[in-house]
Amino acid sequence: MPEPKQDGLCVLVADDEAPARRRIVDLLRADPSIGRIVEASDGRQTVTSILAHKPDLLFLDIQMPELTGLEVISELGPDGMPLTVFVTAYDQHALRAFEANALDYLLKPFSDERMEATLARARTRLADQRLRTLGHDVLRVLASPTPVAVRRDLLAVKSTGSTRFIRIADIDWIEGAGAYVALHLGGKEVLHRSSLTELEALLDPSCFVRIHRSAILNLDRLTCLEPTSHGEFDAILKDGTRTRVSRTYRAALEQRLGQQL
Repeated sequence: MPEPKQDGLCVLVADDEAPARRRIVDLLRADPSIGRIVEASDGRQTVTSILAHKPDLLFLDIQMPELTGLEVISELGPDGMPLTVFVTAYDQHALRAFEANALDYLLKPFSDERMEATLARARTRLADQRLRTLGHDVLRVLASPTPVAVRRDLLAVKSTGSTRFIRIADIDWIEGAGAYVALHLGGKEVLHRSSLTELEALLDPSCFVRIHRSAILNLDRLTCLEPTSHGEFDAILKDGTRTRVSRTYRAALEQRLGQQL
């Protein structure tokens, strides 16, 4: 990992055995680059947690109820998975784990030193991913001869052969979902093929603000901010929806609101 982000990395620990989860969680808490730790006790809960929390790193047990670790990958697809470390007591799963493009494979019981080596590999891999992303963004900007920020009132969303036009002002908040974004409006969710960064460039910055690496908020829908931990907040919308304001984007929100939180 590069220097720890202000809000730290989000790590999901998925194992149906509570003592096994607790051992990994205790080791993670000793790492200053880890910000938030989420736990899941079965495969179905793991899928839900990945979609809800979008962790940077996943420690995934292979043998779990509901869905196995490998079935979790099949459910979400490789592109929908975070950086993954398989954890299991059965070494015969090692080959299948690496075929699934896992970062590493921890065989229970493992030592503290083995865990530290795994985290070191994760640091390096995440740093490489971020550098590649930054490089692609820079090249895209340089390739545009006259970058122009275009503002729109309507957003054309294509679905099953038709095109739906959505008033941008009607959008409550926007959630990143890989190659798509989920537009939340009026209690409904509409998928639109676009990256969160691409869509952000089309939005009016006086109304919409990035509050998380995977979320943009319409300030007109904001009713309350509740502090949680590590300098983060829960933004509460008019319809009761809660979404996280991370420390990384807190300053941007404070600037838009014209006051410190």
